[in-house]
Amino acid sequence: MTSAQADERAAQWADELWNAVRAGDEYSASDTVANALDAGLDAEAVLLDVIGAVQHKVGIEWAANRMSVADEHAATAINDRVIAALPFDRPTTPRGRVTVACVDKEWHALPARLLAETLRLRGWQVDYLSAQVPTPHVIGHIHRTGPDVVCLSSSLPTRLPLAHAAITACQAAGVPVMAGGLAFGIDGRHARLLGADAWAPEARTAADQLAAGPLPEPPPPHQTIDDLPHLTDQEYSLVTQTSRRLVRETFQGLAQRFPAMTDYSNEQRERTAEDLTHIVDFLAAALYVDDAEVFTGFLTWTADILTARGVPARSLVPGLDLLEDQLRDFPRARGLLDAGRSALAHCS
Repeated sequence: MTSAQADERAAQWADELWNAVRAGDEYSASDTVANALDAGLDAEAVLLDVIGAVQHKVGIEWAANRMSVADEHAATAINDRVIAALPFDRPTTPRGRVTVACVDKEWHALPARLLAETLRLRGWQVDYLSAQVPTPHVIGHIHRTGPDVVCLSSSLPTRLPLAHAAITACQAAGVPVMAGGLAFGIDGRHARLLGADAWAPEARTAADQLAAGPLPEPPPPHQTIDDLPHLTDQEYSLVTQTSRRLVRETFQGLAQRFPAMTDYSNEQRERTAEDLTHIVDFLAAALYVDDAEVFTGFLTWTADILTARGVPARSLVPGLDLLEDQLRDFPRARGLLDAGRSALAHCS
């Protein structure tokens, strides 16, 4: 079978699995995966090209407002249980031991799960720690188990400061770190900036890199400021420390500018406050890594989400203006807010 034929067969099974997942039919989903294996599709292809592809589509459909949050959670849960039903042979002589974990406060666990199971299929002994693992607990696990490498996953750029702390702590414990997930950039720029020993865009590449040989010894312990000298301006710290006030005063300013907000339902008010919280969180993350694309990427993504729900992208601009009024003494933050407005202008 050619590679193209294998890809076509995987796509066909993915369509069938999607139909089962969309219907909320866990039994049919399990049968689909079992049938794909019986038909000769190898377990790694089932894992990544069938289940992984369906999960990717779940995210797209939610963003396009064709799936509710409840539907997305149900689909993810089905995919997670289907993964658990895959047959995995226990390696008699493991290649080595790997710890796979999501960074603290990162709840998107399925990408890490896909990596963990791919590595198991490739013959590694894997300790999968799942979502939202506080760094001290990762370090405690390292000391107990002695892995050859720690693979850290994060999908949200707002978790990059926590990822940086985890990378540094693992390296201080003598274990190299491979980073992966959308938070680290599509080209791995943030993984390199934060000092990770390796980066991989997806599970197959990560497994191939680990199979090629051990990662280099981690560098000696160092201070965060050594990696990120731009943090000396304190803008990240000050924005983070005052984030609640920034959100509160921006919300109050919006209410004054738009009297119609007085008629908002409690749910509308909560969503507005939540959106402002995310804006401030992504602004802080962009300040931490000194990368405007972290902020503008979030804003344009949010604009697409709002547009799919009938809310114009320009509705985000007044909040940016009010934030700039509060951050007039923060030149890097003002620059990010300007970049955000420019990005939103192209979404209108």
